[in-house]
Amino acid sequence: TNCLTTVWRLFKHMSEEQQRYEKQLIFEHPAFDKLCQQLLRDSRRMTRGDLVFTLHAAVNLGVPQNTLLVQTLLRVCQEKLNQLDNRCVSVLATTLSGMDKDKNVSALQAGLQLLVEQRIASIKDIFILQNLMKCMGKDVPVFLKKKLGMAVLKEIDHLTFPNALRVFWALVAMNYCSYPILSACSKKIQENVHDVPFRQLILILEACHTLQYRNIKLFSALADYVNSTACLWDKRQIVLFLSACEALGFQPSELMEIFAEKVTENPEFLNLKNLLIVLRVYARLNYIPRVQKHRFFETLQSCLNKCLPQISNTELLKAAYSLCILGYLPHQALDELLQKDSKDELILSDDLYKEEKEMMLRCVKTCMELDSPSFTKPAFVVTENSSSVVSLNLRKAQEALIELLGDENMFRQNVQLPYNYHIDFEIRMDSEGKKVLPVTATDDHPDPSVQRLALLFVPLSTFCVGTTHPQGKLAMKKRHLNKLGYHVILIQNRKFQEMTNEDAAEFLKGKIYFKNASSSSEVTVQDSN
Repeated sequence: TNCLTTVWRLFKHMSEEQQRYEKQLIFEHPAFDKLCQQLLRDSRRMTRGDLVFTLHAAVNLGVPQNTLLVQTLLRVCQEKLNQLDNRCVSVLATTLSGMDKDKNVSALQAGLQLLVEQRIASIKDIFILQNLMKCMGKDVPVFLKKKLGMAVLKEIDHLTFPNALRVFWALVAMNYCSYPILSACSKKIQENVHDVPFRQLILILEACHTLQYRNIKLFSALADYVNSTACLWDKRQIVLFLSACEALGFQPSELMEIFAEKVTENPEFLNLKNLLIVLRVYARLNYIPRVQKHRFFETLQSCLNKCLPQISNTELLKAAYSLCILGYLPHQALDELLQKDSKDELILSDDLYKEEKEMMLRCVKTCMELDSPSFTKPAFVVTENSSSVVSLNLRKAQEALIELLGDENMFRQNVQLPYNYHIDFEIRMDSEGKKVLPVTATDDHPDPSVQRLALLFVPLSTFCVGTTHPQGKLAMKKRHLNKLGYHVILIQNRKFQEMTNEDAAEFLKGKIYFKNASSSSEVTVQDSN
């Protein structure tokens, strides 16, 4: 056993190329066959530690799983499973996690799961706990995930930074989102962010997305660190970091501002792949640089124009769509896009993503019309009520409006507009924004001085995480409704639903009779708290 484990300890610190060479020498060595025969004969007389470490070393050295040696060691481990101490259980779990499923492996994993369940209360070592979590994986029953989580929580006060990272990755491996544990791990990561390798910063963000875990303090700490050390990182690394932020819906505004300056100063690194990522990130997170906005867009357009000869139809559509969401029209790319569309080359009838592409193309055409400098606000917009029945999640808003305004004739619901836009509720007010007008009266005599308010009850996911800053598609809709003459009020529906009926009516009163509403088209939702 000592011979085999020593070989493994030396072997694992070698490079891949050296490992391949040494592995061949080991397997061809005449003494190795004798060693395996000796281990096979002595397997049932081994101590529990020797047994699991022999199996661990043999498997990791690459001894085939279907050999008599490995299968015998697996069977003996089954026989002696109850005799294993916690450390041996942890090593065995690590070994099994790297093996293919077969009869003996599956039987041993099932027995190991039962043993861990029985012993979990006695395991105090957080290193062993996190290793069991990681190795037992996402297929573990939910009740056992919770038990392992509770065991970790009992030792959470003794959590060091290295163990915090290990526990974090163990939760990811187990696909288990325990907010108390993740919060403790996140705190340690924030405190030691300077010691986290750059690649792991990205993996942490991706893991949070996988677990659907949102921690603004953690995201901000990682973004602030990358921002403060931006000069140390390659621009391609920052692109990957921003892409991970975009997947979470998190807007690291300071980093995005600095990166926009870097792109403007030196855009050579923007190949087609990186360009598409940058466009997608800035569009979804709805970030327009505060400084050199036009130069930034012109730089992106110039890079896109250089890529046009080799760009695919789908990539062209995505690039144009992203720039249009931001309110910028890339004319050369749009001309090529419309040419392909007119020849029916853009979206094929059997395309798996046909609906998504049709939506993107529709948005691009809408932007070309409404965001054009030649577009003028219409004096009157033709609308229609798509249905008199509101959905369940808008019933509370309807009741609050009736209580506030006194009559259903004082507002319209489910309003369908041109350009395929939809408004939950429309309210019309006098020019001073002090009096709500009956809808029927204003319909008969369209008056350009009448203010039109559009109430949109939107999910939390349409805002950047932890803010009331709308993401790209919602920001585009808001911009276009402004162009059509509406003052837009965005309301987070989840927070609205949590209000009492009285608070809901008072909240809407504050939004509808907002001071200076007639002069402001930038009415935004505030936290109901």
